[in-house]
Amino acid sequence: MLKQSMATNAAVLALFALVTAGTLAVTQISTREPIERAVRAASAKALLEIIPLDRHSNDLLVDTYPIPKAYWSQLGLTQGGDINLARGDDGRILAVIVPAVAPDGYSGPIKMLVGVNRDGTIAGVRVTSHSETPGLGDKVELKKSDWILQFDGLSLKNPPPNEWKVQKDGGVFDQFTGATITPRAVVNEVHQVLEFVAQHHQQIFTAPVSKRAVEVENPDVDKENRDQPKSGQN
Repeated sequence: MLKQSMATNAAVLALFALVTAGTLAVTQISTREPIERAVRAASAKALLEIIPLDRHSNDLLVDTYPIPKAYWSQLGLTQGGDINLARGDDGRILAVIVPAVAPDGYSGPIKMLVGVNRDGTIAGVRVTSHSETPGLGDKVELKKSDWILQFDGLSLKNPPPNEWKVQKDGGVFDQFTGATITPRAVVNEVHQVLEFVAQHHQQIFTAPVSKRAVEVENPDVDKENRDQPKSGQN
């Protein structure tokens, strides 16, 4: 009887596990598309805040340039990332948006996007994720304060390198009352991005249109390529 009872319980548990796994799989499949749409919408919103629609004619989300692994650490990236390219009607890159992470925030890493114009000036900066203290460090968010807007139009030469610091450290950037570590981390990382773009300006601003962007703009091109007979075939 005991063995039979144990076998029955084992069968019930196995069935329960199977049903649970199936339910989770169905839920994941059914929610994947809405989640992807939501992520895309949020990403597009952040990008378009930095480089508005009237400044480019391509899809910022798909026209990207992968950041070589050798430069991940300079930008604070551990999983890599893509630079979003903003092109004019002639296909020329007018500005780029670079992902970066300030690793030394008060409560952890601060993820951000930094837009840089072709002339080296900042198009805009937005913090996309952080764990900073509400009411203090979270003022790096545009919805909490306009502090982040002070970067607009600045460059490596304006202000001079020795002034790319918060005021407490002898620089020109405001810090928050009772919170210096957070703005210091953001200022330092934005400066790092400007240096990265300056060092690789030619490579970045002459990047070709990404394959994904071509497929989105011309959805029939990829199909035509697949339908073409390979060399040597009749």
